[in-house]
Amino acid sequence: MAADDQPDLPPSQSKVAHAAAYAPRPPPEKPESVAIRRLVILSFWAIVIFLGLPLWWKTTTVYRADLPLQDMLDWADGKVTCRPVFPLRIAIEAPSLPSSDAQNLLRTTQHALDDLNDFSAHHLRLLLAKSSETPNATQEVAEPALYSDGASLLASSKSDIALTINLIQGQTGFTPAAQLQKYAPTLDVYYAPNQIPSPSATSSPLATFIAKELQNIFSEEQAALAYLLSSSGVGQPMRTKSLSAESAASLERQKTRSFRYAPTYHLTFSLFTPGAAPSAWEIEAALEEFIAPLLHSLSVISNFTIDTQVQLYATFAPSIRDPEFDAEKNAWTLRKEDLSGFINAAEWPLSPSIGIGPTVNFVLYVPSENQSPLVIKENGGNSWLVPQWGGVQVLNPPGPQNPVFLSKEALRPAMLTFSNQLLSLLGVPRSPESLPIRIGTLSRIRAASLLFSASSTLGSLGRLTQALPSIAIPDNVAISVKETIAHLQAACDDLREGRFQGALEHARTAETGAEKAFFERSMVGQVYFPEEHKVAVYLPLLGPVAVPLIMAALKEIKNFTAKRKARS
Repeated sequence: MAADDQPDLPPSQSKVAHAAAYAPRPPPEKPESVAIRRLVILSFWAIVIFLGLPLWWKTTTVYRADLPLQDMLDWADGKVTCRPVFPLRIAIEAPSLPSSDAQNLLRTTQHALDDLNDFSAHHLRLLLAKSSETPNATQEVAEPALYSDGASLLASSKSDIALTINLIQGQTGFTPAAQLQKYAPTLDVYYAPNQIPSPSATSSPLATFIAKELQNIFSEEQAALAYLLSSSGVGQPMRTKSLSAESAASLERQKTRSFRYAPTYHLTFSLFTPGAAPSAWEIEAALEEFIAPLLHSLSVISNFTIDTQVQLYATFAPSIRDPEFDAEKNAWTLRKEDLSGFINAAEWPLSPSIGIGPTVNFVLYVPSENQSPLVIKENGGNSWLVPQWGGVQVLNPPGPQNPVFLSKEALRPAMLTFSNQLLSLLGVPRSPESLPIRIGTLSRIRAASLLFSASSTLGSLGRLTQALPSIAIPDNVAISVKETIAHLQAACDDLREGRFQGALEHARTAETGAEKAFFERSMVGQVYFPEEHKVAVYLPLLGPVAVPLIMAALKEIKNFTAKRKARS
């Protein structure tokens, strides 16, 4: 286009274009300056890549100790070789029988037991015990006792014996007959001499009678263990005992009512009265006579601590209705629906956090003279149980006025009631009548439940570490997990061998180790620290540094690309 053909521009734009055309331009960069600038940028990037990033990675990497994840999940899913079984050893004392007759009776009774048993995980095994000078001693056997399958067993400890059968030759009366002792794991069986089976006999009425008695004694234990195994889902498939709907519902109510297992329980005995009397009670002597023997028997399962208190002028909770006088019963009555709110939690000092373990509260309430006697309207009782909390006993003094001091004998009914309530709250079975057998049943149930609980906790920990790869796993957690697995295996071995006290100890240690590993403080804090929080922390710090470096690098790449294109 010729100069004359150029379009006419306004004066202002013409001046700007003329100034831009003739404006002085900076001298071109020297190659040395370009190289220095690129080296500076490259050095910054080198520092970031080779020093900054490794240092950041090292200081921010979460340490994760190696965990046996597969073993943990296998224990939780029941894929390990641990099969919970409960072989109970039953010792037979027959001092008046020859050895051959005693062996024949043992063999036929064992066959009858095996025929009656429909629960493969729980089976009774008979052995002969050597009689000693002390009646009912079962510390050792005269010779290896034979099972029905020909295997031999040597009783190494009296604690391994679940029950002792004391065979007594009856002189008069109907035989065979049996009597279970209430405070000893002993079953007295009375028989006639002609009821002993012959060497060639495969069964006998006496053997069938003993087998049925043993089945009745341990029927509730079998039901409880079958319910526990079926509800836990841990362990290899086995032939389980079928439970009726009523039995399952009863076991579920018992589970809901009782406390969760703890190595230590704290017992609080409280005396409450709405007036000034009684103001003192002989509680130490009453506890020593009525409660201490029971706690000593239960010490093989858990430990117990005790404290007492007296609260005067204790009023009812405002949420319940006042007692009403019933002319037919000639007593003041409380409605059953008001029992759950009887405790005045706002004013009565009943803290559930006293002690190192769960607190079991036992409240003895002495009503005022103008509301005595005080009973429950529906059943006329004066005591009730509060699930997973404790028990309440209303003590109605016989006189017209409340005594100032409650003696040990006056406290006897309340202490016996509290003893039964404690057994119920701890989950002790209601049958049979023998207390040592019921406590032995509880120890086996607790050992199995702790084994399942520890296995489940290990599985939860394993799934948590897989779901949260950024969570820290310190070395003490790995150590606790490995020790827990070792104790779980030891508990299974003890169960298989019938050493139930050792199984309980190992299962209790495993449960403690699993809980300690799962609730590790350094892990719990990072469970609630999502990735978005990390971005919010790093972005304000790295943004001002990263933007200049990235823009300078992009500019140099752009200039390098443009020059390369110009050369080509």
